[in-house]
Amino acid sequence: MDMSRRTVLAGMAAGSGLLLGGCSENPPTYGNVLRMGDWFTYNAQRLLIPRGVLAREYDRGDITSTIGVGTVNPGNDHEPGFNPGGGPLWAQLAANDFKDWSIEVAGAVARPGRYSLDALMRFKARTQITRHTCEEGWSAISEWTGVPLRAVLEHAGIKPSARFVKFETFDAYQDSIDMFDVLHPQTILAYGMNGAHLPHGHGAPLRVRVETQLGYKSVKFLRRIVVTEHFDDGGKNGNIAAGYSWFAGI
Repeated sequence: MDMSRRTVLAGMAAGSGLLLGGCSENPPTYGNVLRMGDWFTYNAQRLLIPRGVLAREYDRGDITSTIGVGTVNPGNDHEPGFNPGGGPLWAQLAANDFKDWSIEVAGAVARPGRYSLDALMRFKARTQITRHTCEEGWSAISEWTGVPLRAVLEHAGIKPSARFVKFETFDAYQDSIDMFDVLHPQTILAYGMNGAHLPHGHGAPLRVRVETQLGYKSVKFLRRIVVTEHFDDGGKNGNIAAGYSWFAGI
């Protein structure tokens, strides 16, 4: 077969209606043979699953107990994910109930700026009851309330050249999603859980919910959102370096 992998990617992206601005960039998980399975899964899902198809939503009676996993307190320097550059600041903000917290939106937007919790709550809220499916084999159903990520980025003036959105956190972690998931109606910046403020162990004061992917893509403890025109694997703080797939669609 003489068709290059890059040509295949371009065709599949075009077929799925993605606005990926050219095809000179390698697929998100391209780089070695083991990652080609990720590459295939990513492009197959983008080709076959129509844009905007919703993950299943449940009733309040279906809500289950949900444990906090991974980093549950970014301010605790004994946790594996402690970040000296963000943990102490998170602890300081948490001590004041996050009244002084705000999230920066930067990168390929016309109006970069910061949004406090009050500002985010002034957007039209979305509440959804969905299943969190963990790669470790457990799942739980919870209610999440927040603002659609799309609404915030449109307010900031997201540029047509945007291809990915990267999430930076108060712990030593960062991740990103493509525009397909950015624009999905169930991708929200969640500040509420089960009818209350988002608990510390679940990512307070703000986490993203990406309901079309496994749980580790729903990044907690958000500090900064960067709209990018090129793929960024997150380096040593990204999930690829930790052995996870960048794309974890379900």
